[in-house]
Amino acid sequence: MNLLNRQHSVLPGFGLSFGVTLFWLTLIVLLPFAALLFKTTDMGWTAFVDTVTAERVVASLKLSFGASAIAALVNIVMGFLLAWVLVRYPFPGKKLIDALVDLPFALPTAVAGIALTTLYAPNGWFGQYLAPLGIKVAFAPLGIVVALIFISLPFVVRTVQPVLEDLEKELEEAATCLGANRWQIFRRVIFPAAVPALITGGAMAFARATGEFGSVIFIAGNIPLVSEIAPLIIISKLDQYDYLGATAVAVVMLGLSFVILFAINAIQWWASRRHGAKR
Repeated sequence: MNLLNRQHSVLPGFGLSFGVTLFWLTLIVLLPFAALLFKTTDMGWTAFVDTVTAERVVASLKLSFGASAIAALVNIVMGFLLAWVLVRYPFPGKKLIDALVDLPFALPTAVAGIALTTLYAPNGWFGQYLAPLGIKVAFAPLGIVVALIFISLPFVVRTVQPVLEDLEKELEEAATCLGANRWQIFRRVIFPAAVPALITGGAMAFARATGEFGSVIFIAGNIPLVSEIAPLIIISKLDQYDYLGATAVAVVMLGLSFVILFAINAIQWWASRRHGAKR
C-alpha cells in the first residue's frame, strides 16, 4: 500500500536533491556575498561610514535606485499593454514584434548604449528636435531612465504574457452577461489576476536595472553629482586601487537591493494570497 501511494520522481529523493541544491546555491550565491561582507571588515566601521556617506556616493545611489524604480514603474504599465496586445489581438507582423521584445536580452548592453546615444544626443536623430524644446535626454538623468527602460522591458512582458494567455475568457464573458462594462471587467477580473505577475516582472526589471552599467555609461555622460551611477563609482574606485572603498559601496547596494526586493516579494505574496482568497 505504501509503495502504491509513494509518488514517483524522476530526480533523486528530497534529501539528495535538496543537498545538491543547497550546495550549488551556497557556492554560486552565498559565498561571493559572504566574501564581500567579510572584505568590508578590513576597513573598520568609521572608514566604511565615511566612504558610503560621501556626497558622490550618496548621489549615485539615489540616482541608480531612483532611476531603476522609475524604469520599473514605466515598464509595468507599458509592458502590460504590450503583453495584452500580443496576447489578445492578431495583426500583421505580430511574430516580428514578439521577437523584438527579446532584443534587449540578446543585444550587448554597450551596443544599446551607443544606439540610444545616437538617437538622443543633442545632434542625434531625436535629440536634435528635443533640444530646442529644452528636453535633454542624453548626458542627463533622463537618459539613464530611458536606457534602463530599454534593457528591463522584456522582464515585465515575458512575465505577464503567460498569465494573460492562461486567463479564462469565460470569466470575462460571464462578467459581461452580468452587466459589467469594460472598465469593471478589467478592474475586477483581468487586473487582479495579473497583479502577482506584474509585481514579479517589476521586481525583476528593477533588479536588472540597478546593476546595469554598459548601456548607461554611454548615454549618462557620467557627470559627478548629476548623472553618475553607483556601478560607475565602484568601477572608478577599482581603477584607483581602492578595493575596500569599492567593496563598501557594493555592500550598500547589496543591502538596499535585498531590502527592496524583500519588500516587493512580501507585496507579491500578499497579492497572490488575496487573489487566491477571492477566487
